[in-house]
Amino acid sequence: MQIQINTDHNIQGDERVAEVCEQIVTDALAPISSRLTRVEVHIKDIRGPKGGEDIRATVEARPEGLRPYAAHHDATDIPVAVRQAAKKLKQRLDAEFGKLSSH
Repeated sequence: MQIQINTDHNIQGDERVAEVCEQIVTDALAPISSRLTRVEVHIKDIRGPKGGEDIRATVEARPEGLRPYAAHHDATDIPVAVRQAAKKLKQRLDAEFGKLSSH
């Protein structure tokens, strides 16, 4: 499973941010990682310097042979936003894989 991290111009996309995001996504999607070809994490500061719950993390997964699925979450910091978006995505993929296996 390949993981790609993307940030907008308001967020410093340094190695530490990439490392933290990769670890969170790897841990969250570990049970289904063999079915995924690529995961992209998009981190955006939606309110700029205004503050508040302004970090939006979107995690998009590309399951082998299926269309891409994505989930997002807004939070005050990057790790929480990424963790919650990855959790939502895993639930969505579990449901989709469950539907496919029942046919």
